Amino acid sequence: MISFFNQNKKSPATVSKESLKRIEQLEKKVLELSTSLEELQHGMKKALVKVGVVRFNPFHETGGDQSFAIALLDEYNTGVVVMSHYMKDHNRVYAKPIIKGVSEYMLSEEEKEAMARAISSGNPKHPGGVR
Repeated sequence: MISFFNQNKKSPATVSKESLKRIEQLEKKVLELSTSLEELQHGMKKALVKVGVVRFNPFHETGGDQSFAIALLDEYNTGVVVMSHYMKDHNRVYAKPIIKGVSEYMLSEEEKEAMARAISSGNPKHPGGVR
């Protein structure tokens, strides 16, 4: 807790000097916190904050939704789409880079849906989700 005035009797000039010194210390702290906050906000723009997941069954007649596509994107819609194809005797995993919402590789319908969900997860009015 910050105490601006000591309980001891002091002259108004002394109290004024102490108050100014404490105000200067607080201003310095506020400036430090503002700088730290700006650095954190700038760094978060490159953090993977948008996520979209789609589970699916590539073999519609048998099995369950063991395969999935997941998009992990930053604020600039840059990141990666990972798809796992689960089959009876093996599993295949593909990763495709995404730059500003576009992949240089052809995306499956599930990967496109995962991307759309990730992009919309950054919009509070249209949150993404898991299917």
